Amino acid sequence: MTRILIAEDEPRISSFVSKGLEAAGYMTAVVEDGNEALQTALSGEFALMLLDVGLPSMDGFDVLAHLRGSGSTMPVILLTARTSTRDMVEGLDSGANDYIPKPFKFDELLARVRVRLREGGTSANSMVISHREVSLDMLARRATVGGREVDLSAREFALAEQFLRNPGLVLSREQLLSRVWGLDFDPGSNVVDVYVRYLRTKFGTEHIETVRGAGYRWL
Repeated sequence: MTRILIAEDEPRISSFVSKGLEAAGYMTAVVEDGNEALQTALSGEFALMLLDVGLPSMDGFDVLAHLRGSGSTMPVILLTARTSTRDMVEGLDSGANDYIPKPFKFDELLARVRVRLREGGTSANSMVISHREVSLDMLARRATVGGREVDLSAREFALAEQFLRNPGLVLSREQLLSRVWGLDFDPGSNVVDVYVRYLRTKFGTEHIETVRGAGYRWL
């Protein structure tokens, strides 16, 4: 049975989430401290972690940074009352797979969990995908342009992957929000545009075309 780690120091929330996930067929464990969350996550016994940002001893961003620094690719969904674009970008850049602001509906959380678990088990991560001079090594999480390695954050890599899997096609902001950020609605931010600008800086402006009123196309 799939095991999910819940790192949350508010008992009301952790109990609500734990009971819901167990009713959906998952096994859960709850920890209330950042250091304990990191050590438990590193045990390798869990398929996914729900991580509160505001944990004692070590906040969620630090837990995530140490987890990714250790080489762990376990899917992590951040749970937080912080709703600013800056906080969302920080969390995703630290290596989170998704970001859910509090308060949230359990049905939405469950849907995000299922999506991230499916992604975590896909064999597509052992591929190299390329288009013209740009390549992404999905296993090593390495990006190159013209043979030169470029440093990408986790979210930049995920966005580049969507473009390289769909060269020549127009991808709308809504599609990119859903596929890369796991959001089925526009939170009123320009996060897609910001990350497209990051990719243009690193890969070259000639690779991504803006299609007015429609979205972006990888050339």
